[in-house]
Amino acid sequence: MTTEERIQASETRIFKAVFPNTTNHYDTLFGGTAMQLMDEVAFIAATRFARKRVVTVSSDKIDFKRSIPAGTIVELIGRVSQVGNTSMKVNVEIYTEQMYSYEREKAIVGDFTFVAIDEFKKPIQIL
Repeated sequence: MTTEERIQASETRIFKAVFPNTTNHYDTLFGGTAMQLMDEVAFIAATRFARKRVVTVSSDKIDFKRSIPAGTIVELIGRVSQVGNTSMKVNVEIYTEQMYSYEREKAIVGDFTFVAIDEFKKPIQIL
């Protein structure tokens, strides 16, 4: 399988409903909760690409473009965007969908960097 085929095969999509227990006093999703969900989908995409143990080493420039209100559905999409020797970058986008209409908007975008590690927690080659 080529690197491009592995990137395509590792794309990960997760849907969640935004319930009141995950929102702040403005009835919008907590930023920290959004980041946790983004890290989770990025981890799954990175693992599916590398098929090795991976750990998050950084998150870069997370742009909160729109608030995410309670009562909406969110789709998180994780895609490997760069591959190095031992690390890879995963781009994550969050889209909101209204439950009772077809309205859909991009709400949050960010990048997460992962490193592949061995059983001794030392970096190893991805490819």
